[in-house]
Amino acid sequence: MEHVSTYLTPEIKLSCYEDHFFKSDVVFDHHMLIWFISGQTKIVQAEGVHYFQTGDIFLIPRNQPATILNYPKDGLPHKTVVMTLTTDMLRTYYSRLAVQALGPAAPKIRSFRRHPLLESCLASLVPYFAVEGPFPPELAALKITEAISILRTIEPDLDDLLANFDDPHKVDLISFMEKNYMFNMPAETFSQLTGRSLTTFKRDFKKAFNTTPQRWLTHKRLELAHYHLSEQRRKPTDVCYETGFENLSHFSYAFKKQFGYSPAHLLASKGHAQPSQNAEQRVSC
Repeated sequence: MEHVSTYLTPEIKLSCYEDHFFKSDVVFDHHMLIWFISGQTKIVQAEGVHYFQTGDIFLIPRNQPATILNYPKDGLPHKTVVMTLTTDMLRTYYSRLAVQALGPAAPKIRSFRRHPLLESCLASLVPYFAVEGPFPPELAALKITEAISILRTIEPDLDDLLANFDDPHKVDLISFMEKNYMFNMPAETFSQLTGRSLTTFKRDFKKAFNTTPQRWLTHKRLELAHYHLSEQRRKPTDVCYETGFENLSHFSYAFKKQFGYSPAHLLASKGHAQPSQNAEQRVSC
């Protein structure tokens, strides 16, 4: 059994992964509010690495590249309730309030571990997934409004994030790519996030780096992988997915082609054991 999603509405779902491991590179178009029922997740973003497990509640901002690694834990599947806070819903919500975003908020993941108000709001949705037939959209809208109101009560400064409806503006290409090259995204997504058309992105990229995006990305990802393997003694399987490669065989082939030896050979030459996940740097939300 792989990934199964049960939807109340397009904005509210129960997500379940039974497999040993699931990885995705994503850029969410909308803010995502997530409550962990079971399992564990590792989220890699430019500003840090985040770990979540049973009981955690967190908000992932829109338009931020991320590598998401989902795992079952303690014999239980990776299961979450996911609520999408769409731009249209947030516009409607804030249209009734005299609130304006003061400026762009830091686009970091916000964590609300076991907060009783949020937990009760999201837990109340679980029985509805067993109900047959269409779910009343007006009831779904009430639950989303409730969640937004709770978030604003917990962190009033979230208005700067939730009430900001601007699309990505044209940003410094070199700075952005140096921070986000490890995410496995097509050139179209990179161009959108830097506020450029695809044609302009490729033209600006050639001017900035004197090469194509794909060649530069592969080189940078392999350099990062080499650092993780040689200096931090990380496992090739972990390094592969966290540096933008689709699978281990592709990673090993590209690595050997660039450096002349395989990841396994590099680790063996160092003669050190690989650390556990607990030894990795943890970055708080």
